[in-house]
Amino acid sequence: MTGILFIISAPSGGGKTSLIQALLQAEPQVRLSISYTTRPARPGEQNGREYHFVAPEEFGRMLEAGAFLESAVIYGHRYGTSQQWIQRELDRGADVLLEIDWQGAQQVRRLMPSAVSIFIVPPSLEALEARLKNRAQDSPEVIARRLATAREEIGHVSEYDYAIINDEFDRAARDLASIIRAERLRLSRQLARHRDLINRMK
Repeated sequence: MTGILFIISAPSGGGKTSLIQALLQAEPQVRLSISYTTRPARPGEQNGREYHFVAPEEFGRMLEAGAFLESAVIYGHRYGTSQQWIQRELDRGADVLLEIDWQGAQQVRRLMPSAVSIFIVPPSLEALEARLKNRAQDSPEVIARRLATAREEIGHVSEYDYAIINDEFDRAARDLASIIRAERLRLSRQLARHRDLINRMK
């Protein structure tokens, strides 16, 4: 039984990282893909945990070798998803989560149309701005650029299978877990997983 590939996207500050951490605690069998990036590690980040941090030259070599399922340039840095790791995990039946932007999601859907995509929507741009300011990681100029980018990203929400409004965190976390569980219970997957059991009861 092949695993399910889930895509989660959101504007910067939309809360997807916190929601994903809550999901991984509730559904520990879900595997989170760790992207490769050329951006420097932030304080507290560890190589191989948040990202695989690589030099631009190494990223370019991997890109030319076809190592990435998808790749994108975000705020001047390159990001990519390991194709080999994703396929290996899916083949062994694991459900895999990709935390990528809309550009990467478009690439993945073209290559893997069965992927299930979820967009995390902030309750308002004002709330998003407040979250970005509270993080105290970016200058006012960077925050303004991120808000402008957020408008463009939210414009792609109609390309996704599901949308979650992240207004109240606990409810949004339950919604995300519900999507994962419902997708596992689709008839086609249940028939494939439990065919012998179902056939014996016909």
